[in-house]
Amino acid sequence: MFSNLLLFFQPAEDAVATQSLFDIIFKSGPIGLTVIGILLILSVIALYIFVERLLTLKKAGQIDESFMNNIRANVAAGNIPAARALCQTTDTPVARMVEKGLARIGKPLRDIDAAIENVGNLEVFKLEKNLSRLASIAGAAPMIGFFGTVTGMILAFYEMANAQNVTPDVLAGGIYQALLTTAFGLAIGIFAFVAYNFLVSSVEKVVFQMERSTVDFMDLLQEPTV
Repeated sequence: MFSNLLLFFQPAEDAVATQSLFDIIFKSGPIGLTVIGILLILSVIALYIFVERLLTLKKAGQIDESFMNNIRANVAAGNIPAARALCQTTDTPVARMVEKGLARIGKPLRDIDAAIENVGNLEVFKLEKNLSRLASIAGAAPMIGFFGTVTGMILAFYEMANAQNVTPDVLAGGIYQALLTTAFGLAIGIFAFVAYNFLVSSVEKVVFQMERSTVDFMDLLQEPTV
């Protein structure tokens, strides 16, 4: 009895085993292939943006603890050129903000603070580069996948309406398209959504460091007058 059951199920298992992911994708039809191709392109773009922004934010968030100490020592000694040179050799948003403040020394503190704030706004804009595109991919990928789902179901019902004998093979192409495009769209959308929120959180941490360093620098400028 058990041997007969094994023989009954064996062909189905072998058939499933011989089906690769590429075989299933190619069975989804031209519209399904087009949708999946678009989703794959979006996935590459999303992955590139995530990795590029992650490395950029990691570099921007690396602040040497001795940086502000060296700036403070140079300013206290009246060696402003040395302090500016240190900022120019340090490739971080904080260094560029401090350098702008050092260039405005001698002017009212309000003007110095405004100049630093303007540079800070530009640096934040640079940090947020391409994040809007990543958010767009997070929203667009599932919708593109659902478009493939709808067209796949239309194809399946069309084939069913025109077939004399409705068999699984008749409906397979449309169903493959519907399920695959949905899965691809959701997978890419979830990745882009999680990546976007992670990068936004990283940007907020860098911005906090920038604000803290700005406060330290403005306090430094007021120390000699105390």
